[in-house]
Amino acid sequence: MSVPEKILMRKIKKREKTKLNVLKRREEQKDTDESVKATETDQDRIEDIPLEIPGTAVGFEVTNDTNFSVLNGKVCENTLKAIKDMGFTNMTEIQAKAIPPLLEGRDLVGAAKTGSGKTLAFLIPAVELIYKLKFMPRNGTGCIIMSPTRELAMQTFGVLKELMKYHYHTYGLLMGGASRQTEAQKLEKGINIIVATPGRLLDHLQNTPDFLYKNLQCLIIDEADRILDIGYEEELKQIINILPKRRQTMLFSATQTQKIAMITTLALKKEPIYVGVDDDKEMATVEGLQQGYVTCPSEKRFLLLFTFLKKNKQKKIMVFFSSCMSVKYHHELLNYIDLPVMSIHGKQKQTKRTTTFYQFCNASTGILLCTDVAARGLDIPDVDWIVQFDPPDDPKEYIHRVGRTARGEGSSGHALLILRPEELGFLRYLKIARVPVNEYEFSWNKIADIQLQLEKLISKNYFLHQSAKEAFKNYVRAYDSHHLKHVFDIETLDLAKVAKSFGFAVPPAVDLKVGISKASRPRKRLGGGGYGHFKNINDPSSAKQVKRTKTFRQVGKRRQDNRQFSR
Repeated sequence: MSVPEKILMRKIKKREKTKLNVLKRREEQKDTDESVKATETDQDRIEDIPLEIPGTAVGFEVTNDTNFSVLNGKVCENTLKAIKDMGFTNMTEIQAKAIPPLLEGRDLVGAAKTGSGKTLAFLIPAVELIYKLKFMPRNGTGCIIMSPTRELAMQTFGVLKELMKYHYHTYGLLMGGASRQTEAQKLEKGINIIVATPGRLLDHLQNTPDFLYKNLQCLIIDEADRILDIGYEEELKQIINILPKRRQTMLFSATQTQKIAMITTLALKKEPIYVGVDDDKEMATVEGLQQGYVTCPSEKRFLLLFTFLKKNKQKKIMVFFSSCMSVKYHHELLNYIDLPVMSIHGKQKQTKRTTTFYQFCNASTGILLCTDVAARGLDIPDVDWIVQFDPPDDPKEYIHRVGRTARGEGSSGHALLILRPEELGFLRYLKIARVPVNEYEFSWNKIADIQLQLEKLISKNYFLHQSAKEAFKNYVRAYDSHHLKHVFDIETLDLAKVAKSFGFAVPPAVDLKVGISKASRPRKRLGGGGYGHFKNINDPSSAKQVKRTKTFRQVGKRRQDNRQFSR
């Protein structure tokens, strides 16, 4: 170990020893106070809990004063100056409750609505920790911030960049789609604060020999439930096992689930503080958000969307779809018929996603078509409308989607959910999740009647026809993958009507393969078109499997019934 590293470790040990002594004195004081207050009623004690954060090392209390000036003496001048330059004067509720214990080195699990200021709540203590320990590039990485998606990582990095305006410490961004070699070179020189996506971070931890992370002091997991939802559970476990155990850990998320409890046990060794600012609120969404739904049959869904976007093209709108191919098709179609739109989805190259993201952020008006890759944590300013063209997987996903508008205190926005008549049962789940939704009335006689022109265009334009086929196929597959299957029941889908919304007069011959896992999907007969004979369906050994699976079959045009089911 080099001399500077020894000095750093000595300072860290001294700091930990001081903290333990203070905590010990506070525990003794706490025991004394408890013996004095033994006669108090349980209700009195419950009411007293929010007034003081347990285990504080410097007597920090949560007060009604939410001005950032209360952090004088606790946060360095450079950080406060940067906060002022960013235009912030008052802390949000999550910031007022989370920053004090985090400055003292406590582990924390934070839950708050989207748009509540979680990013600054963990960045300010992280920057302060690196500043107080006087981290230099040669000391390696002192803080790692994990984000579920590249867009959210870029956004967090942007806020960090502003916060580090007057600091000399190094900071960097590691994410898929960027040059791994360039990142490795920067890691070799030393990055004090890292913002990263889980996959790329694990890659560097395992394969970049000059990545110095043994001095890590702080691990921050942002949108922790989303990281688990999109399949990073194994990567997260490996990352936690590789990183040093003696560190401060923060978990922030908009929702608290059983998965979060699991990751809390895994990542946090000490007893964490729980900060939940929405637990006693009547609504799970922000007050300035006006939410509504419209009931629309399958065949009129695109006509409704087109009419809505045409009438509101001078506003800033985000439209959510269930699959990348649906986004791609509608992006191509709407631009072709002179309704300019942008798009973000998971199949795009990272440079394209980044360019589109910043372009839409800086625009005062515009339409962005996207998948749920854009639904988590992204702070896109002044969004007027959130349109959910395809229904979300569950109420939690709904909350994250609509969280892209009405962000910040005093702001407002609108949300529109498009449901088929068979899907109205989803409203019951929204009510249970404390989401207030009203029914919007649409004048159907004012909906643009362009169905014939649409079908003619799709039939004559080869590229749009191919794109529409893929979008149709992926829409049905995504619908089949819904968790709430008794609400979003694929057997209630009329494929002929669904096909009309994609511009087809009759359903196209596509291989849907719904109701079966990829491993057990039947193989299509060579030379067969659409849904026909499957080899392993005729295999007696697979009879049991066929019984419990369900497949849509598209047969030739000679048959009147264009949709068949086989059980």
